[in-house]
Amino acid sequence: MSSPSEKKDEIPFEEAMKRLEVLVQQMEGGELSLDQMITHFEEGSALVEKCGQRLNEVERRIEKLVKKDGEIRSEPFDPEPTP
Repeated sequence: MSSPSEKKDEIPFEEAMKRLEVLVQQMEGGELSLDQMITHFEEGSALVEKCGQRLNEVERRIEKLVKKDGEIRSEPFDPEPTP
């Protein structure tokens, strides 16, 4: 079972992305002190790492779902099907 502190660290991907957007907007606004900028940068860096890890996990799950002939084949995602 997860401890409360572990659950706190498990921010959903979508929330992490929204928080990143807020941090970037605040940093670009030019109203923050240097210390606040550093704090925002540190938080943003941690969120980017968590999001990257989550995306890697999802990619591995998708690759496992794309099985052909008993082998896992990684196929590139094509957002626009070719005619």
